[in-house]
This record gives sequence, structure tokens and C-alpha cells, in this order.
Amino acid sequence: MARLAAGEPDALSEAYRQYAGLVLGLSRRVLRDETLAEDVTQEVFLFLWQHPERFDGSRGSLRSWLGLLAHRRAVDRVRSESRRTARDARSEPMDSITSDVDDYLHANWLSGRVRDAIDKLPSEQRQAIVLAYFGDRTYRQVAVELALPEGTVKSRVRLALRRLDALLRSDLSDQEAPAWT
Repeated sequence: MARLAAGEPDALSEAYRQYAGLVLGLSRRVLRDETLAEDVTQEVFLFLWQHPERFDGSRGSLRSWLGLLAHRRAVDRVRSESRRTARDARSEPMDSITSDVDDYLHANWLSGRVRDAIDKLPSEQRQAIVLAYFGDRTYRQVAVELALPEGTVKSRVRLALRRLDALLRSDLSDQEAPAWT
């Protein structure tokens, strides 16, 4: 301990060689997590290096003092992890619920705007776009169903998309890239 108090690095190395197994084992037993146990072990030996004067040889051995430090720090870590986990559990659901509600309301609002815009399209464009996008059909399938040339269907869909873009562009923020462009 006198060598540690004098700041001899070899003294810390010797203490580490002798007691690291004890400190790591106690920490591991309390924490049940290898990484956290290694962190606590490092903290204990850092504390020993920075505050060697805190050791009182009249109250016990260096071994028992390091074991006590390890146990206390490990218990403190368990408590802080428990508090953090509880805090995260309390705050997370509310954040996700709020986000889910916001997303739902926004999607509802947007789908209503899209329905209104589709209703404003000329009937031939509305038919083509509803079959292609909402009916999940190819241009060829839409052409067969409407008894039109495929090129005509493509033109109607393109015109409908341009018209929808003009109708809906003002309702969308800059971050919401429309799917039809």
C-alpha cells in the first residue's frame, strides 16, 4: 500500500495480478454480465490507484477491502441498470403510442386527400388509374379489361398521375415525396 500511495505503477500491477480474479468473480456473480463485471473491475482498480489512502489496514486486509469495493460497485450498477430499464419501459410505450397514433392519423388524412383527388379526375383517367394502382393490374391487363390499346391506357395513367400530382402537391410537406412522381 505504501508503494501504491507513492504512485508506483508496478504496485498497481501487482495488486491487479493478485486480486483481479476476486474482484471480477464477485462482480460477475452480482451482475451476471461479463461486460459490466469487467467495467466494475476496472473501476475498482482505478479507485485503488487514485485513492490508496482510503484503505485502512486496521479494519481488514487489502483483499477484503477490494472485495467490498467490488460488491458495492456491482450492486450500485445493478440498481442503476434497473432504474434505467424501468425508466425506458415507462417512456418507450408512450412515445411509440404517440408515434403510432400520429402515423395513423396522417395516413388517414392522406388517403382521404388521395380519394378526393381521384374523384376529381375525368372518368376515363380515374378508371385506368384505379385498375392499375388499386386493382394491382399491369397496363396490358387494364387495356384488355377496358378494351383499349395499351398505349392509350399508359397515356391515361400518365395524365392521371400528373393531374394527381397537381392536386396533391400543395398538401404534402417537402419531406413526403409522392409515390406517383
